[in-house]
Amino acid sequence: MVIELCGVGKRFGAGAPVLDDVNLVIRPGEFVALLGASGCGKSTLLNLVAGLQPPTAGSMELPADGAAFMFQDATLFPWLSARGNIELALRLRGVPKAELGRRAEELLELVHLAGSGHKRPHELSGGMRQRVALARSLAQDRHVLLMDEPFAALDAITRDLLHDELERIWRGTGRTIVFVTHNVREAVRLGQRVLLMSSRPGRVVREWTVSAKQKAPEEAATLAAEITAELRKEISRHVR
Repeated sequence: MVIELCGVGKRFGAGAPVLDDVNLVIRPGEFVALLGASGCGKSTLLNLVAGLQPPTAGSMELPADGAAFMFQDATLFPWLSARGNIELALRLRGVPKAELGRRAEELLELVHLAGSGHKRPHELSGGMRQRVALARSLAQDRHVLLMDEPFAALDAITRDLLHDELERIWRGTGRTIVFVTHNVREAVRLGQRVLLMSSRPGRVVREWTVSAKQKAPEEAATLAAEITAELRKEISRHVR
């Protein structure tokens, strides 16, 4: 496995636990969608896997080289061009100066932004900025890519296009992807596995394996309806 969490818990100070008894295994090359209501601890769990925060209980086995992280906001440096943002990630990784331009152009081409490398973030659409952010994450050359609702702020058409792009890149690079979302259809569209987290304290309570057949529109809608029903049950428990 690439990632294994055993009985992991997380609380901040003396407050109630955010995560409790999380058990999870993610294997090399998997695309796992992590789903749950707002505030259930999805982002906290991602931060633990990224090594940004320590757990307060349990144990974790994580990749030795860490993980790349892509956030909901593109968080690009506004004074740098698209190419410059990617080159910065390459430079921090230790790529020689002579190779920066070529490697950045390769990544821009990978996310279908060849020819836009000279543009500053304010000259790019929201979808294009997220493509640059994805290229910058890939520039870190980590086997694991963590994505925290990266397409949530985009319109439906742009989001669908980026779903196709992300799936293409995932299949082409063999990355292990953990994708946090609150959108059930997005989880079914992208994930090989969909994991449902309970409301606080968050733990993994259900899992679905999504077959190739279930990616087809009619089957995907049926599975999404099933998962939505379970999500509503979790939300109702929290309300009560």
